[in-house]
Amino acid sequence: MKMREGTIPTALGTAVTATGYALKQKHGSKKMLANTIFGFGLAHVVLGTIDLVQHR
Repeated sequence: MKMREGTIPTALGTAVTATGYALKQKHGSKKMLANTIFGFGLAHVVLGTIDLVQHR
């Protein structure tokens, strides 16, 4: 099975972004930690998408 380069970072970033978003919705959670996790996930999505587009 051949996977395109960038698929794993994009999928991982999507999961981490969803986790960060869920933490942001909780009222008792730490805002800075939630924003950091959310941003880290978004960065993976962006970088993975760039890999997917460049390596067609």
